[in-house]
Amino acid sequence: MALVERRDEDGIAILSLNRPEALNALSPTLFVELREHIDTIADQIDSVGCVILRGEGRSFSAGNDLKAIQTGERAPSPHFQAETLEAIERLPQPVIAAVQGHCYTGSLELAIACDLLVAGESAKFSDTHGKWGMSPTWGMSQRLPRRIGLLPAKEMMFSGRVVGGPEAVEMGLANKCVPDEELLDETINMARGFLENSWFTLRADKMLINGGLDRTLGDGVRWERENSPGRGPDMEERLAAFSKK
Repeated sequence: MALVERRDEDGIAILSLNRPEALNALSPTLFVELREHIDTIADQIDSVGCVILRGEGRSFSAGNDLKAIQTGERAPSPHFQAETLEAIERLPQPVIAAVQGHCYTGSLELAIACDLLVAGESAKFSDTHGKWGMSPTWGMSQRLPRRIGLLPAKEMMFSGRVVGGPEAVEMGLANKCVPDEELLDETINMARGFLENSWFTLRADKMLINGGLDRTLGDGVRWERENSPGRGPDMEERLAAFSKK
């Protein structure tokens, strides 16, 4: 049985964490399968315009697989998991996390490596590094403050408290919160809305936004001018179609 399953739907690649009996705990083996999918999708810009990352069962993921750590299961390299999250960020296509149930620690780090997040009403977000006497190495200390702001991120990390779906929207952790039974459909509808626009522009927007985050405002504006890919191959066709309306 695959630990990460993929299905494609009209230009959307849906990746599902598939360990529902273990609340989709993030074992090293699961990360290997996830990375294989990510690397494949990165080369499929003509057939995949958007990616959805979700979990089977009642939880997105309970977080890092502590049992796997205890039994000595290891990833292929010391920072493989962190590098996989970076690979998600580097994907040319927008990535939307669809989160229900548990989204703790390592799985929260996984979710915020995605560009956007749709939460189910049952979603529970928490950073439990402190509960186990651990410290983040997958990017929590950098991505969470950039996502929700410095003070809320510190409070989440220092306290380890659980943030529900509606609060996640209020603090900017999630884009929207919907009933669990509507979660996948709502996320697919969001992706379909993106795909009505130019896939070229979607990729350019993601690249320019992410690249600018590493720079000051002034440097970012200059970087955009120097690195924007300009007109897309579908621009003339889109303009012609508009003029006929």
